[in-house]
Amino acid sequence: MRRRVKRASRHRRRRSRRAARVADPLAIVVTVAVAAMWPTATSSVTARPGATVAAASPAVGALFTVRAGQLRAHFCSASVVDSPGGDLLVTAAHCVQGYLDASLGRLAFVPGYDHRTAPYGVWAVTRIFVDSSWASTNDPDDDVAFLAVAQQPGTGAAIEDVTGADRLGVGQPLDDSVLVTGYPDAEDQPISCQNRTTALNPSQMRFDCAGYTAGTSGGPFLTSVDPGTGQGTVIGVIGGYQQGGYTPDISYSATFGQNVRALYGLAVTKELAAEHVGS
Repeated sequence: MRRRVKRASRHRRRRSRRAARVADPLAIVVTVAVAAMWPTATSSVTARPGATVAAASPAVGALFTVRAGQLRAHFCSASVVDSPGGDLLVTAAHCVQGYLDASLGRLAFVPGYDHRTAPYGVWAVTRIFVDSSWASTNDPDDDVAFLAVAQQPGTGAAIEDVTGADRLGVGQPLDDSVLVTGYPDAEDQPISCQNRTTALNPSQMRFDCAGYTAGTSGGPFLTSVDPGTGQGTVIGVIGGYQQGGYTPDISYSATFGQNVRALYGLAVTKELAAEHVGS
């Protein structure tokens, strides 16, 4: 049975497709009272063939919409990626379609999200970086985005200092053993599965494992994972062809090539410039 694409919900997809390469920074910082702001509806996690319920990893988490300073629903997955400023995430570009102006504080990242708890805090998304080819044509080979998040109020801590981070892997083999973790829309706990990727074509990877429903988009493809920290090298994210896959059994990712390296370089440059202005 076919299902909807692993992407943001339908009402978000109807929003304007106008995109900017770099969004403006947040004008406000999202403040949260964790015990009071989660959605009222909860769901139980059930075992699935293939993917299994996973322990929440510090560097992998869920993206949430924010309204009136409160978390609403989670809709995609993301992970912390190592950077000089320690403030960057990587996810799928289609996850942030319609959110390329983050100035209203509409998005937040909750690393290690687990049953309506935020063990590593809630981090406001301040900037969004997508490739110009994605911005103009939604090219599936550029379905990758980097997000900058604000430092924690009061402490000035960067997210990487709190959660650790995955290394960015560019130009990696298309056939490799990867661990893929994501947050289905209907669950309050991540799922995970390990398998080998295969090449769909020179710019896209395929990953076969059941259970990756909507919400898992943006989840990282990790190689060389340290069993102690859960950190590894991120070589892709659920997205790309069919925006991540039309069925829960097959997922895809655009390969991380020179376009991703250039986009990461842009994000790092803007990140460091913002820190210099704020210092």
